[in-house]
Amino acid sequence: MAKFIYLYRGPATPMADLTPEQGADRKAAFGAWMDKVGAALVDVGSPFGASASVRDDGTDATAGDLIGYTIVEADDLAAAKALTAGLPFLSDSAGKCAVEIFELVPM
Repeated sequence: MAKFIYLYRGPATPMADLTPEQGADRKAAFGAWMDKVGAALVDVGSPFGASASVRDDGTDATAGDLIGYTIVEADDLAAAKALTAGLPFLSDSAGKCAVEIFELVPM
């Protein structure tokens, strides 16, 4: 099986900006998704914090809108994509959020 990284792109709502009820709902939704994915979940990942970008010419730039990652294991890209079904990050249906999926190729 191959490993795939999900890169979360879109606006982030920090947990501190949520009511306790919203925070509990978010945690429950992600918990349910993690239970569904099961053993395919290699690394639940983490949200990203402060960011910076350095270009190949040595100048600074603004970092993109990546907000976190998760690593899963699947037979192929199609199977890794299928594991996003029910992922709460994609539940808004407003087109503002995306999960970009890349196979992690061994060196």
